[in-house]
Amino acid sequence: MTTAEPVLLDVRNISRTFGAVTVLDSCCLQIAAGEIHALLGANGAGKSTLVSIIAGLIPPTVGEMTLSGQLYAPRDKQAAEHLGVQIVQQELNLIPTLTVAENLQLNRLPHRWGIVNRRELHERARAALNRFHLHDIPTDLPLGQLGIGHRQLIEIAAALDRQCRLLILDEPTAALTAGESETLFAHLKHLKTEGVGIIYISHRLDEVAAISDRVSILRDGRVVNSGPANELNAEEMVLRMSDVRQSSSKSDGAKSSVTDRAAMTVAHLSCGPVRDVSFTVYQGERLGIAGLVGSGRTELLRAIFGADTMEAGEVILPERPARRYQHPSDAASDGIAMLTEDRKANGLLLPSAIRSNISLSSISRQFSRFGLIRQQQEDDAAETIVHQLDIRCTGIQQPAEQLSGGNQQKVVMGRWLVRDADVFLLDEPTRGIDVAARRQIHLLLQSLAQTGKALVIVSSDTSELLEICDRILVMSGGQLTDEIRRPESRGTGLPPDRASDWTEDRINRAAFQRPQRQTLVPTGKASS
Repeated sequence: MTTAEPVLLDVRNISRTFGAVTVLDSCCLQIAAGEIHALLGANGAGKSTLVSIIAGLIPPTVGEMTLSGQLYAPRDKQAAEHLGVQIVQQELNLIPTLTVAENLQLNRLPHRWGIVNRRELHERARAALNRFHLHDIPTDLPLGQLGIGHRQLIEIAAALDRQCRLLILDEPTAALTAGESETLFAHLKHLKTEGVGIIYISHRLDEVAAISDRVSILRDGRVVNSGPANELNAEEMVLRMSDVRQSSSKSDGAKSSVTDRAAMTVAHLSCGPVRDVSFTVYQGERLGIAGLVGSGRTELLRAIFGADTMEAGEVILPERPARRYQHPSDAASDGIAMLTEDRKANGLLLPSAIRSNISLSSISRQFSRFGLIRQQQEDDAAETIVHQLDIRCTGIQQPAEQLSGGNQQKVVMGRWLVRDADVFLLDEPTRGIDVAARRQIHLLLQSLAQTGKALVIVSSDTSELLEICDRILVMSGGQLTDEIRRPESRGTGLPPDRASDWTEDRINRAAFQRPQRQTLVPTGKASS
């Protein structure tokens, strides 16, 4: 930081303990006015705890902070917001039953004599949405009808619609497409010119390098590095986040194990925004699904799994009759698993123990007899999963709500490993996971494919899909608009495309393509 940049936030020797566990240990951090300061660290390093203290969500155990030279000790989030400190957390804090407008103006509803001025409310909300180019979202729409990506954009828009001196963003692009991320970055650069300080938490190191002025790295609750972003490359950032080198664990995305045996066929599925979608995924295949937020990717997976009701279509599994699942338990009984995009809302029993969350879908099938739970078998399975996935915890009895986001994701993944499903539907499997954990998940997906499991992977990160998938389908407007195959698929059940086609550019062009009335029906099978 140069002398020309005034210190906006000064964090001095902040520590935080929970019982006998020290989560933060004498952390010091300075944020300048008009800078983007990236905060990096593995899951569990203390990033979320530190920004929660800054945002007034929890108090520090010891230490102090100043904001623009004045003592800063917010008693709660509202007090921090009153002083211009806004936070958008990784786990969203919106209310699904309220409208988009009400969420945007929450705690700031325009009113007179206790009566909300609806016209002014929707005018303010429309202006906030338009600044983010969200022109197509109705302000009177219940928020619960939007996907996670749109909700993320709305929460960011709400934060920027308030007085803002310091903006904290925790994994803001995890559910956004490349174009939506670029819109966000343009807003952040504009905020810099207005003197706003920005704390930016992300596991996407290319983003950090592209937009950050400075980087601070936490490890085991301590700040182990702080300096200009251009002095560290991605590999050096990873090494400082972990005590051990991670390069040897990088997944070999080109290694394919695709067979010509169909694992699941989806025929003419329609549900909500999804219109007449058909595809086949093969045993040993990692099939990616790309597309913009709102393209229908999540709705497609939910309909296959029976979480949403199919209006038309069917799911066909080997040696089973065609089905239209009415409930997720029916799909699970047929060997289909689903990892949801919002693990806290739909994937975990947060107050329950890790053990209970891992065994949840297999209690009646594997861990009970005559109505009695076989606790030892349940414990053994949970211990195996904790070791296999390197879940950082105090033990299998620890509540899931006490885990970091990445470790929570591993618990959900572990549940379906215990169940031994044949087809895995994975919606944003590495959302909010640090670099090392992300590589572990990639290796896990590769090992599942090598055992013959079929994987359908939705991700907003096109570079991730290109790295780990054998084939990618692209959705736009609820329909499939393209099918792209990895050039290295020779010798598998899939014919190769030209090497030049396996690119983000082709995916992006298809994602913005206006869908045709006749839906693409890809099969992935080799041509004769």
